[in-house]
Amino acid sequence: MSVFSISSATFPSTSHASPLLNFASDPVRNSCRRCFSIPRVASSHSNPKILKLNRRSRYGQPLSPYDTDDDDEDGGGSEEVDDKDADRFSDDELGGVKISKADRQRLMLKSAASKGQGSTRHTKKGWDAQSSSPARKLESSQSKSFVKDEKHTLDKIDRDSSYSASTKLSSSASSRSNSKQKEGQSSAKSKFCQLSEELDLEERYFPLLDYLSTFGLKESHFVQMYERHMPSLQINVESAEERLEYLLSVGVKHQDIRKIILRQPQILQYTVENNLKSHVSFLCSLGIPGSRIGQIITATPSLFSYSVENSLKPTVKYLLEEIGIQEKDISKVVQLSPQILVQRIDNTWNTRLNFLMKELDAPRQSIVKMVTKHPQLLHYSIEDGLLTRINFLRSIGMRNSEILKVLTSLTQVFSLSLEGNLKPKYMYLINELRNEVHSLTKYPMYLSLSLDQRIRPRHRFLVSLKKAPKGPFPLSSFVPTDESFCQQWAGTSLDKYLDFRQRLLLKDLAKKYERP
Repeated sequence: MSVFSISSATFPSTSHASPLLNFASDPVRNSCRRCFSIPRVASSHSNPKILKLNRRSRYGQPLSPYDTDDDDEDGGGSEEVDDKDADRFSDDELGGVKISKADRQRLMLKSAASKGQGSTRHTKKGWDAQSSSPARKLESSQSKSFVKDEKHTLDKIDRDSSYSASTKLSSSASSRSNSKQKEGQSSAKSKFCQLSEELDLEERYFPLLDYLSTFGLKESHFVQMYERHMPSLQINVESAEERLEYLLSVGVKHQDIRKIILRQPQILQYTVENNLKSHVSFLCSLGIPGSRIGQIITATPSLFSYSVENSLKPTVKYLLEEIGIQEKDISKVVQLSPQILVQRIDNTWNTRLNFLMKELDAPRQSIVKMVTKHPQLLHYSIEDGLLTRINFLRSIGMRNSEILKVLTSLTQVFSLSLEGNLKPKYMYLINELRNEVHSLTKYPMYLSLSLDQRIRPRHRFLVSLKKAPKGPFPLSSFVPTDESFCQQWAGTSLDKYLDFRQRLLLKDLAKKYERP
């Protein structure tokens, strides 16, 4: 322990600091002062003015020996702890008392420790709310800084947690999506593995096969497509989706996509902008309503393989100028027979027209009317198609004028089978209905009606009700709908007639297949 030597001349005996000097000059008290006095003086604020001798500012200027409220305002509280403690235990502070450097450091450490303990023991009651103690302000500043740091840390943790959760959720969704994609690829791979070996098809085209399967195409269909047009199975699935979605958007039915692809696999290679749209626009320019575009594409998917400028438009021009079809009827002709647009133009079209004009002794206008109602007429064989049916009508007693009238009203007679349709109806007309052949010129529609579904059931139903007229049976009774027929001719309910027709069909079917 260091021994302090205090000169009596240092302070006068009448000084206000004499009690303090007496305390400092006593070795025992001096020892106690090291342990207890410094913390007590540092934290004692009961007296607003505590005597501090020879005080100097941080810039070395003399200060008043008394604490004042102005000290706080001068910013004393913002000094660092080490600087304050160093000033407090300077030689001037102790009034000339000399201590060693080691003792000075120990005193500074003890003072700092005492302040830490004192801050936890004291309550607000013994303190001034706006204390000027530098240590108090430093402690308050550190406490606020700690609270701010803690809040910042918690906010950062919340943000990190939120970001981590969001990242995990996104990662999880991405992982599920990738997992489903991988499962789809794995499923497609196992599904088309054998097919790829058979067709020598690369694995990268499996997604295309998987997509086309949604339209009902099976492995046998893919083999058929491969044999007809191999490149149609060697495109990416995105391109196929774009093209088929466009076809669906213009009215093609989902269930008809399979039929279209099988008939024209090249359609998967036709681009939307450079091919599909231009052909649809051409059809619209002919006056074809949008509701019919899908049906025309379904009937003639090969339409897209023909150039609009070099093939389709010249065909329309030929129909107008060479055949004589009126422009207002072109839309009707194309709707009735879309295939006419993709047929090769040759002299046979005019040859058929000239044959009919000569055979029936008919004006060209009447033949053009036939073509407008039934454009397929231009494609029928003269010998096996046109002439055989004309000769049949002649054989049952019709003259050319009557034949022309029948054919002008019902041109599809040329498409009906002789043995399976025309002859059986004629025999029923004569034998069962007891009617004359000339009645067909007034009701040519009779030849287009179903013998089993309409002609026979209505005739037998009226006979069973005893409402059939005597003499020739009126062909006009076959024209109206079933409901109108029951009201006008049978005078009974529709259900009763339908039940009768069903029993009659079953009876005729049993008779047809019964053993001799």
